[in-house]
Amino acid sequence: MFKKFKALAATTAAVGLLGLALSGCSTAEKAATEADCGTDKIFCIGLVTDIGKVDDKSFNQSAWEGAQEAATANSGFAKYVETQDPKDYAANIALFADAGYNTIVTVGFLMADATEIAAEKYPDVKFIGVDQFNGGTTANYSGLIFPEDKAGFIVGYLGGYLTTTGKTAAIAGGPDSIPPVRKFIEGFVAGVEYASQEQGKSYPKASSVYYTGANAFNDPAWGASTAQQYLDQDFDVVFSAGGKTGNGGLARVAQKSGAYCIGVDTDQWGTVPESQACLVTSAMKLIPQGVVALIDQVIKGTFAGGNFVGDVGAAPYHDFDSKIPSDVKDKVAAVTAKVISGEIATGVAQ
Repeated sequence: MFKKFKALAATTAAVGLLGLALSGCSTAEKAATEADCGTDKIFCIGLVTDIGKVDDKSFNQSAWEGAQEAATANSGFAKYVETQDPKDYAANIALFADAGYNTIVTVGFLMADATEIAAEKYPDVKFIGVDQFNGGTTANYSGLIFPEDKAGFIVGYLGGYLTTTGKTAAIAGGPDSIPPVRKFIEGFVAGVEYASQEQGKSYPKASSVYYTGANAFNDPAWGASTAQQYLDQDFDVVFSAGGKTGNGGLARVAQKSGAYCIGVDTDQWGTVPESQACLVTSAMKLIPQGVVALIDQVIKGTFAGGNFVGDVGAAPYHDFDSKIPSDVKDKVAAVTAKVISGEIATGVAQ
């Protein structure tokens, strides 16, 4: 169990493998520094992104916010590294492990193998893998996983009630080989279908498309052009999910009067304000809360590895709250409770 650290909280950032620290520290009378990591003076948290950027206003940013919150709450120190190439996963993790960091958060399904290997190499470091299922027995490694299909289903159900053309679509900023991406999208499709059947409508199955290029989650131009193709075909509800690629889709839908868009991972009303003209809600994974909860376990000495299932839900309607019929909001609230409890199954493979 770690003692309560006396050093004052600080956060900083590094970009790329062996990148230089940016001037992003929050300081007080005696700020914590990386030099204090590996001692009993400070609790240190390192975060390694996948090839997505930490300022993606979505997935990576949510994890970093959780790391920062945990550092502040525990008078600790937090720093991130943005991975530029998958071959650098191990080296980027080692930057923190070799510096004596107490906990390392790795972000993304694709980092699972590198995280598990690092956990075995550094048994005294606690590892948290966001969107990584820990199927092994490594006690110092916990996967932070979410039922994305449930969040997708909830927002898809709403979309099934909001559409007037009967045409709904989901744009994925990454490939369907990444389970969290696939579950979000398939959940959305299932939710639309459920709402269609409930209304006695014969809407076509929601369309979906996955990014297959080399710049997954970082191609807003592709997201925008794909969204435009749907808009040109009278699709009026678009779920655009996947880092900056998804953000590009949201921004494009916002230019179409009467169309609705749905964000992902966090409440994108605040992170992607250019989408507010269409953003009716977001399919949320409570990533910051999950990261904080697991780091709290490390601090208290109760961290046991395995997997931690985080919460999901839908973001508030914000400016659309008064525009959505009250009976529809009531239906969404009722279905949300049943989906979260498991009373309504999404039918999505896990």
